[in-house]
Amino acid sequence: MTADFSLRQLQYFVAVASTGSMSAAAVQCHASQAGISTAIADLERRLGVQLLVRRRARGVFLTEAGTRVLERAQAVLAQAEDLRASAKAEKGQVAGRLTIGCYATLSPFLIPPLVDGFTRLHPAIDLQFVDGSQDEIRHALLQGVCDLAFLYDTGAEAGLACMTVRSNRPYVILAAGHPLAGSESVSLSELADESLIVYASPPMEANAERWMRSVDVKPNIRYRTSSIEAVRSLVARGLGYSMLVQRWPTDTSFEGLPLAAVAIEEPLEDVRVVLAHAASVTLTQRARALARYACETLAAPGPPGGSQRVEGT
Repeated sequence: MTADFSLRQLQYFVAVASTGSMSAAAVQCHASQAGISTAIADLERRLGVQLLVRRRARGVFLTEAGTRVLERAQAVLAQAEDLRASAKAEKGQVAGRLTIGCYATLSPFLIPPLVDGFTRLHPAIDLQFVDGSQDEIRHALLQGVCDLAFLYDTGAEAGLACMTVRSNRPYVILAAGHPLAGSESVSLSELADESLIVYASPPMEANAERWMRSVDVKPNIRYRTSSIEAVRSLVARGLGYSMLVQRWPTDTSFEGLPLAAVAIEEPLEDVRVVLAHAASVTLTQRARALARYACETLAAPGPPGGSQRVEGT
């Protein structure tokens, strides 16, 4: 007995469900919007259920039946991809499609070296990536849009299994002309009365406030911005200081003004970057290969005050 629907129809349906619109799915699948719509209408007819509710100029949303079918469709597509990958594995290759999610501010640090190095090592892997907020990437993992994802460890990764890739100690950045810019380290109490500029993307803002309060200092937040380059530029202009985690590979702001990275005297906890996957999912051979590669190659650079004077989120 053969199925009366195709893998391509399932692929189009999953793409529409993940993007929320026919037009976005068409771009993702390199197909026409009309082709996507026709394929899904035929899939609904063959399955005998309505999968999507279409709203003019407002995208689509899943019906209750569509939500149930989505999970199974993702499983079928994953099994089909595993079959293709297994066939290539007979030739000693790690192969197949692999999608990595990444918290947006970690992307510049982790994604380029990962894509470059891993695909050189395994050229038969079709490696894709998406980035977004912590919540967006966590949702993508649980919905099966991503196989693996890089996130900050917040202690609230329900439904996810995590392995540590790197850890960093928080530090401060100051304008090059700040009186403490040349110090080996600085106490947060010395900055208590100065303006704090926070990167306003979870979990960084909450982390900054928690770090300050942990040493009995009330944070004097002056500016919030969702642009890390804006944070660095404001600091470089002497408008405040900021607390960051990742090491940026330059000691100048976007405008070319100098910055100084200084260690924090107080023993704040390290911030872990984890590689996560849905706990209910058994990792494929290619996902396990990428996880090993990431843990072996993506170690963090040295602390402020060492050979690299760099800043990051």
